[in-house]
Amino acid sequence: MLTRNTADVIVVGAGVIGAACAYYAARSGLRVTVLDRGPVAGGTTGAGEGNLLLSDKEPGPELELALLSNELWRELAEELPPEIEYESKGGLVVASDEAGMCALRDFAARQRKAGVTADEVGADHLHDLEPHLADGLAGGFHYPQDAQVMPALAAAHLLRAGGERVRLRLGEEVTGLLTGSSGEIRGVRTASGEHHAPYVVNAAGTWGGEVARLAGVELPVRPRRGFVLVTEPLPRVVRRKVYAADYVADVASGSAALQSSAVVEGTPAGPVLIGASRERVGFDRTLSVEVLRRLAAQATALFPVLAGVRAMRTYAGFRPYLPDHLPAIGSDPRIPGLLHACGHEGAGIGLAPATGLAVARTLTGGEPPLDMAPFRPERFPPTA
Repeated sequence: MLTRNTADVIVVGAGVIGAACAYYAARSGLRVTVLDRGPVAGGTTGAGEGNLLLSDKEPGPELELALLSNELWRELAEELPPEIEYESKGGLVVASDEAGMCALRDFAARQRKAGVTADEVGADHLHDLEPHLADGLAGGFHYPQDAQVMPALAAAHLLRAGGERVRLRLGEEVTGLLTGSSGEIRGVRTASGEHHAPYVVNAAGTWGGEVARLAGVELPVRPRRGFVLVTEPLPRVVRRKVYAADYVADVASGSAALQSSAVVEGTPAGPVLIGASRERVGFDRTLSVEVLRRLAAQATALFPVLAGVRAMRTYAGFRPYLPDHLPAIGSDPRIPGLLHACGHEGAGIGLAPATGLAVARTLTGGEPPLDMAPFRPERFPPTA
């Protein structure tokens, strides 16, 4: 049982990353306090589609993290309630012409060497997988390991699964970090008082840079805005996550300009989710009619059946972007006791379990689940 305002570790952020860190830390026997200035999943997690993707990741450190998370999500789906809506439905990446297919073949060949299952689908078999796809596409690749969860409920149930070892404090904004005489972490300060622990995990998502600055260190997390369109409930007209080949290039791009590519997927509840856009506009939440019009046009080009469907709502979110497209995970050597788990951009829901497990292993002195060196928080040069 936790004693008042004292824990083994404080996690700042109650999104899916913070929830996974708390869950695996609690499973390791640690007492955890989770603080958030808003509700559970009130930031990027609540604005996400719940993608658990391998299909969009280049071979390298992020894909290794995603492969581990893919296995862990399957385990979690057995433990957590069915309300998290885990679906191992697979993904389908399609190309509009032969040049696009050549690029997909090269990409898939490199992914296979890294352990991803990617099956080529000829143009004449696309409708076997997705009957409502547009005609005239050149083909695609099926990724059976791609999956999906309902992100807000996944975060909530991860926190609940931590049991009595996890104490959740919502509506408490961290305003300062407490340090000892040698600069080591002693806890955090909020408007309601102090919380004490020898470790603090910065899982504040897009606001991870602000939490780092409270400790006097630089972590260049920037917001990358995206919109999602949500249709009225439909019969299952889209069976998988389906997206155009240029989505992969958008994910890898560091451009601040608006980018959009068709990403369409059905949900167990019936609505179809339509994305994906990316642009760096700070924390501006202004509704962009241009973006929504572009998303709708790209989605109906891919699935003409959606042309007569009503959009019920739209929402915006901010992906926590770091310049090299890799998250910051692990201990910050500049401040003893400070760990980071943020900067996952649009992949945080998919990468959450492996991130949480890595953080828990660090906290308990265990063996890292994979090579974490590429994710070290101090890798960025100081800004002038």
